[in-house]
Amino acid sequence: MVWPERNAARRPAWYRFKLGHFEITIFLDGVSARDGPHPAFGSNQTPETVYALLRENFLPDRRFENLYLPVLVNTGEQVVLFDTGNGPRGRKTGSGRLAALMSDSGYARGQVDIVVITHGHPDHIGGMVEDGAPAFPNARYVFGAKEFDYWTKGENIPEARVKTRELFMQIAVPFAAQATFIEPGDDVVSGVRALEAFGHSPGHMAYRLESAGRQLLLWVDTCNHYVVSLQRPDWHVAVDNDPGQAAATRNRIFAMVHAGKMPVIGHHMPFPGIGFLDKRGENYYWIPASYQFNL
Repeated sequence: MVWPERNAARRPAWYRFKLGHFEITIFLDGVSARDGPHPAFGSNQTPETVYALLRENFLPDRRFENLYLPVLVNTGEQVVLFDTGNGPRGRKTGSGRLAALMSDSGYARGQVDIVVITHGHPDHIGGMVEDGAPAFPNARYVFGAKEFDYWTKGENIPEARVKTRELFMQIAVPFAAQATFIEPGDDVVSGVRALEAFGHSPGHMAYRLESAGRQLLLWVDTCNHYVVSLQRPDWHVAVDNDPGQAAATRNRIFAMVHAGKMPVIGHHMPFPGIGFLDKRGENYYWIPASYQFNL
């Protein structure tokens, strides 16, 4: 028997659940398979040290998947989108699917009231513009003040991020006139509070959601690999702006999440990106959510 040729793995592309009165939808904007994770992850470790950790966790040691998971939160009063995915720039490599997936899930882009940009990297800002026009035409924007200032001032931009700054100036800065600039501890709307998570980028922020006594953390890019950066938070990540600060942020946020038994959503966690942290000895482990949010 000859099997029909198939191009790639098939997987769900959006996931929806309730947190108190909030309705939360996670979108799989895209997936990229890459060489690694080393040296991008564990860049201050030997390759074999990283390979061994991956094999211990039943993962390939020379290839990995990078996922992109924007999150939509409907509070019942406002629709808040956290990051915009890769947008048109990502479609050549199979990402940039957020707009189509929103429609499939029952949301029109015009229903988005607020777009929160957690930080200025391309997979978070790329979908702000479609065909030269705002992708979310009725939305106002929220930026972390520190992050916005970093990219607009353009000081101490590493060579690897020069193109990122160009993209930020091109598609994010024009939204400044209709934007709010916030600090850690500020509320986006009732029940959505910004938390300092600096290091991955200078002004990177996480967001704590709370509704009807239930909490969840959007840690965004605090942790970008569910094994390497979670089990070894002190290992450096090459794409972090300040690897030492990012490691300190991981340790702090992991401890907070674990102590509070708080569910988390990560922009690069295995789809649908929601889970819990277990701690065995000194190491944290990712526990994917199952039916907790369905009951």
